[in-house]
Amino acid sequence: MYKSRTFLFTTSLLLLAMGLFFFAKKKEATNDLFVSFIMNPKTQDLKFYWKEDQQKAFGSIDNLKNWLAKNNQKLVFAMNGGMYKKDHSPVGLFIENQKILTPLDTANGEGNFYLKPNGVFYLTTDNEPFICETSKFSTNNNTKYATQSGPMLVIDGKIHSAFKIGSTSLNIRNGVGILPDNKVVFAMSKKEINFYDFANYFKNMGCKNALYLDGLVSRTYLPEQNWQQTDGDFGVIIGVK
Repeated sequence: MYKSRTFLFTTSLLLLAMGLFFFAKKKEATNDLFVSFIMNPKTQDLKFYWKEDQQKAFGSIDNLKNWLAKNNQKLVFAMNGGMYKKDHSPVGLFIENQKILTPLDTANGEGNFYLKPNGVFYLTTDNEPFICETSKFSTNNNTKYATQSGPMLVIDGKIHSAFKIGSTSLNIRNGVGILPDNKVVFAMSKKEINFYDFANYFKNMGCKNALYLDGLVSRTYLPEQNWQQTDGDFGVIIGVK
């Protein structure tokens, strides 16, 4: 009986150790694929940026970082925040400080932005984060910041139906999702990835809704993880300071 109990105890420890090993390996593999940042907009200063004091688009993360530094503010995270036109103006809706600077785009068209359903990532005046389909977004005075992009990655807990497992359409991609505790997760792939696998990352994180921000041009600034891409030529930039 004693030997039997010893055997069961040893086996349990071995299984536990194996489980911890494979969990660590899975986490390590995930870290190799994505750079991600989880933040709480209730306690951290999340803002959407487009133009500086002289009404010129920031363009790069470096320009935003330097502009904040001149105002004695430190940038801790930044990511390009949606698609943009040649003049750096946002494609679709952009709201800054409760002002609609570019209108909601409900038209049909070509390209990722118009792969319906597309959506809106927004922050209320109470610093509550939301992501919803464009057709469900309602502009009101309680919206402090908003950026429209597309396609949606995760919709009510399900991956966008247009995405296919094993798709060979690969690119560097970045996006945003809302976690079950109402925190926000931003992620960018470190390597080229298809839409399905990218969306699946947000789904596995527990996001009920997630939105694609852009691809190919994607950049992330996150010095706490030794990831500092400060170049770019963007429209909207999402930052935490």
